[in-house]
Amino acid sequence: MKNIINRLIRQEILSKEEAKNVLINISSGHYNASQIAAFLTVYMIRSITIDELAGFREALLELCLPVDFSAYSTIDLCGTGGDGKNTFNISTLASFITAGAGIKVAKHGNYGVSSISGSSNVMESLGIKLSADNNFLQRSIDYANIAILHAPLFHPAMKNVGPIRKELGVKTFFNMLGPMVNPSFPKNQMVGVFSLELARMYSYLYQNTDTNFCILHGLDGFDEISLTDETKIISKTTEAILNADSFNLAPLSLHQIKGGETIEESAAIFYTIISGKGTQAQSNVVLANAALAIATLEKTNLLDGLEKAKESLFSGKALQKLTKLQDLSK
Repeated sequence: MKNIINRLIRQEILSKEEAKNVLINISSGHYNASQIAAFLTVYMIRSITIDELAGFREALLELCLPVDFSAYSTIDLCGTGGDGKNTFNISTLASFITAGAGIKVAKHGNYGVSSISGSSNVMESLGIKLSADNNFLQRSIDYANIAILHAPLFHPAMKNVGPIRKELGVKTFFNMLGPMVNPSFPKNQMVGVFSLELARMYSYLYQNTDTNFCILHGLDGFDEISLTDETKIISKTTEAILNADSFNLAPLSLHQIKGGETIEESAAIFYTIISGKGTQAQSNVVLANAALAIATLEKTNLLDGLEKAKESLFSGKALQKLTKLQDLSK
């Protein structure tokens, strides 16, 4: 590792195979915490290359504990995190709304690292069991249309670096990797990223897969559709700019979609919104994200997706999916 770190400090880049081997060695416990922290820190200072990102991704997918959802056409709604906006858990709420619209969702997530409350924090707070048990996950997808895949349970390398990431408290290249290493290998993905540069890299990597994907980046820095500004989206066949008008919704301000100051507050906000009792701004931002997910999987237009999302949220179907998952977790 000493040699690798010295090379990176000299602005050298790793080949895809070298990057892959470093992650495999991290997973195997070959390096100590200080070496791993130094390795992560280098990539906060210099940009990661496509080959390095591809190598890291290959290692994590090779080492992961796979989940077999091949019988379903699932979608994952996952953001990189690291946008520093401290919004409530928009993509997780959108995931339940998508599930309530009759779509199978394989939600990959983690505890908050650079944010107060990540997807897994809120799920746990609401009584959802974080498990790698295949029978439980199969029942989740069958009865609730959604399975929660807590990243450290499926990725040994992520588990080893988790405490180090938490102590650093800033986004690292593991934020970049998270959405790309769902252990159930979903056929469809809606991925939010924190920079336009990363959106381009994701697009390049996903073009060489069979995944039906939609990558999005809010141009004011969000890793999701925020309705506060324009959002760049990239799919296999198109690139476009969306804004609130694209959904026939009103533009929002950041303060209208702020998250809680604690995990408990975040969970309370989540439950209020999924119960259909959120503010119009809160509801609209999750509906917009769910609409894009539905449109991505069903290859339909945004406004059709929005109508299905509204029906899911306001009929109580999204809440029913959460309740079923809570019941299965007991």
